[in-house]
Amino acid sequence: MKSTLDQLQNPQEFQQRHIGPDQQETESMLESLGVDSLDDLLVETVPNKIRLPKELNIPSARTEQKALQDLAEIAGQNELYSNYIGMGYYPTVTPTVILRNVLENPGWYTAYTPYQPEIAQGRLEAIINYQQMTIDLTGMELASASLLDEATAAAEAMAMAKRVSKNKKSNQYFVDQNAFPQTIDVIKTRAEHYGFEIIIDEPSKAAEHDVFGAFIQYTSNTGEVLDLASIIPGLQANNAIVAVAADIMSLIMLTSPGSLGADIVLGCSQRFGVPMGFGGPHAAYFATRDKFKRSIPGRIIGVSIDSNKRPALRMAMQTREQHIRREKATSNICTAQVLLANIAGFYAVYHGPEGLKRIANRINRYTQIISQALTAKGLIQVNKNFFDTLTFQGMSDDIAKRAAEANINLRIDANGQFGLSIDETVTDAEIEKLYSVITGDTNGLDVKQLDQQVSATQSIPSELIRNDEILTHPVFNTHHSETEMLRYLKQLENKDFSLAHGMIALGSCTMKLNATSEMLPITWPEFSNIHPFAPKDQTKGYQQMTQDLEQWLAEITGYDAVSLQPNSGAQGEYAGLLAIQKYHESRDQGHRNICLIPSSAHGTNPASAQMANMKVVIVNCDENGNVDFEDLKTKAEQVSDNLSCLMITYPSTHGVFEESIMDICNLIHEHGGQVYMDGANMNAQVGITSPGLMGSDVSHLNLHKTFSIPHGGGGPGVGPIGVKQHLAEFLPNHAVTSVDGVEQQNGAVSAAPYGSAGVLPITWMYIAMLGKEGVTNSTKMALLNANYLTNKLSEHYPILYRGRNNKVAHECIVDLRPIKADTGITEVDFAKRLMDYGFHAPTMSFPVAGTFMIEPTESEPLCEINRFIDAMIAIKNETDKVKSGEWQADNNPLSNAPHTKVDLLNWDKPYSIKDGLFPVVGQEINKFWPTVNRIDDVYGDRNLICSCPSPDEYR
Repeated sequence: MKSTLDQLQNPQEFQQRHIGPDQQETESMLESLGVDSLDDLLVETVPNKIRLPKELNIPSARTEQKALQDLAEIAGQNELYSNYIGMGYYPTVTPTVILRNVLENPGWYTAYTPYQPEIAQGRLEAIINYQQMTIDLTGMELASASLLDEATAAAEAMAMAKRVSKNKKSNQYFVDQNAFPQTIDVIKTRAEHYGFEIIIDEPSKAAEHDVFGAFIQYTSNTGEVLDLASIIPGLQANNAIVAVAADIMSLIMLTSPGSLGADIVLGCSQRFGVPMGFGGPHAAYFATRDKFKRSIPGRIIGVSIDSNKRPALRMAMQTREQHIRREKATSNICTAQVLLANIAGFYAVYHGPEGLKRIANRINRYTQIISQALTAKGLIQVNKNFFDTLTFQGMSDDIAKRAAEANINLRIDANGQFGLSIDETVTDAEIEKLYSVITGDTNGLDVKQLDQQVSATQSIPSELIRNDEILTHPVFNTHHSETEMLRYLKQLENKDFSLAHGMIALGSCTMKLNATSEMLPITWPEFSNIHPFAPKDQTKGYQQMTQDLEQWLAEITGYDAVSLQPNSGAQGEYAGLLAIQKYHESRDQGHRNICLIPSSAHGTNPASAQMANMKVVIVNCDENGNVDFEDLKTKAEQVSDNLSCLMITYPSTHGVFEESIMDICNLIHEHGGQVYMDGANMNAQVGITSPGLMGSDVSHLNLHKTFSIPHGGGGPGVGPIGVKQHLAEFLPNHAVTSVDGVEQQNGAVSAAPYGSAGVLPITWMYIAMLGKEGVTNSTKMALLNANYLTNKLSEHYPILYRGRNNKVAHECIVDLRPIKADTGITEVDFAKRLMDYGFHAPTMSFPVAGTFMIEPTESEPLCEINRFIDAMIAIKNETDKVKSGEWQADNNPLSNAPHTKVDLLNWDKPYSIKDGLFPVVGQEINKFWPTVNRIDDVYGDRNLICSCPSPDEYR
């Protein structure tokens, strides 16, 4: 019998905060749908044969305080050593003004990818700062808005080199043997399925090979600073494209790779203020020459103009994205690392060129001091030239023992060498301690005396010392006091619409609550300051947390094993398809290379299949949006001998629970194929059904959708995969830190063994606080909110697809094409007009052109859902005024939307200010204002400018 105190404990407290509608509102919505309970709604909506027979076998809900306490105990098992491992990951200092006002600020981390640029000008400016920083430091002409990590950026560079190289006959790619081992690992994985032959050798021998491209590490794994001028010309003389990986901090002091002839420059921006986080998330930078702009992977932010001819920022060349080009896409990248790129860009803004030079010079001087002190003691240094990394011969047991006793991690190489990398957090005392640990000399080291004896030319050849100006744009030379920086960050934040302002009802994107208690642990030092290659006995907390997540996610998905390595949904797709291919190869059926994909699929599906060297065959959908089973049957029979897999989304991309899903899975298996179920719509499944139950073999999960990791303005994303037992041995491994239970020869798909591990505490907290009851109820409420919204909107708009009993799953598709036919008002006009009403537009023209795909999620309260419904009804009434001629067809509030405060200065519209700017009663008091009018996409593409505009252009 429970005591009174036990009864007063409420483990469901978080569920009540996570789910928007309360009990009374829930009953009201159910009544409007004509059903008595949530369970009755499930009976009408979800096919009974795919319903889970019992509740999930995961822990019950914990209170927020208990979950935080439990996770703190787990985090406490991680040991905070001084890390000199390097290899692309370094301790850093996140300026506290950036930590509090960006990383810990929902105004930044809950925003969506800037597809609606008029209400995303703040983060677009932050990203173009990042691009400008990249251009300046690399010496290149064009930079992207970030990629997933350094290793995958290197793999993207290889693919790009193949596209643009004039050496078309070659199928060989050169890789520097002194590159980071995790980078080599990911390049080899990607090359295997592209059919490229990898040549790994000394950079000085690169030009001796007939290659279409080459990858060179400017500051190598051993710390050597290479003379690129002696390597690049020979490669380019044979029409090879040269990609150079460079440490971003080293580029403050080193001659830019661009000025030395590189075609592509890439690297990681982690050490610009982004915590190590056991390997991620970290933004990779990627830069190239202007002539290759049509082949660069990822996104680019460009400068355009709005309808009032004012400068405005937008994602440039959007038609290149995989949504449009599908299997012809330059890559399958969908989510980038925008939040982390913003932090790195702000780090450069905060410190400015002089501050960065001080940091880089201090790092280099400390490295020289420890180099001089150790070599004076007789240690043999392997690398002659260096910026921050040293390698020595003769690693001894005594050094290892002293390092362990002093809580110091050195880099231990397999060939008996050891290395160390110095970072911005190092002090005199730590250099003295490092010296004593390595030499055994307890008499101390006079750092100040040695400091008088060093200069940059001792470690860097004079011809490789940077002498050109960097970061000259005013943005990097203005905001150096905390007052200025704080105001700049707030100014940008105020330009952006996020979940802090209102509902973002994006279909398939699941923009739900990112609760504060979920976010708190990511900045705990025990999680944020752990090196991904720290010895396993120091990372027991991470091991426990990842094991918990793997078990919980396996149970939720109905699979047998989970890999957390993929650091985006698209990477998850790719890793899942590789597991399928390796499985076929293990059965001597490596010839199976046909991937069947429904016509409604997300664009990353065919792009990922192409990356896995599969041939895509499109399967038709019927008039209800379901997979055309007869067409699928016909095509499966036609390609039976070569069928690798089917990629399918469930519930369907059209937002319904297809009745035939188990028959579809059985059909594919009958023809020897595997079923890849895209996890984009998992928010309609958790606790109700599962991919494994339905018969699929592998799925990726978007932790940044269903499991509450925030979208961060366009990233981070996390895309782990779950697999059935027969695929478990084919999950990705890692060259530096092996993953338990996985075949040793399996390559990596991401730079770190657990991908973006630093944000996994968010999902751990989400599942722990909701528990098995809460995650299930969240799914039920997501279905209720979606069906309620659909029912209300159906009185005014056609709903394109419905499932059983006229119900939808977690989202609906509203057809706007009849309105366009009657009035000329387009789906774009609707999207921009919603901004005037205080909303971010739903997903536009996907999967059907001329439509909205709307997903309210379980977290939105009824008042906000009703506010959105009222806005959509009001806009429909506005289109009637255009149709009747009351408003001009080409000069009305919809075609001119969005409206800004600037419009008030010179109002010249044929409709009232109230109609244009304040369509909702009470908006005069509380309104979110777009900061630019509608942006001209055509102008932006014709005049591609992807660097920071002059401040004068904004005046």
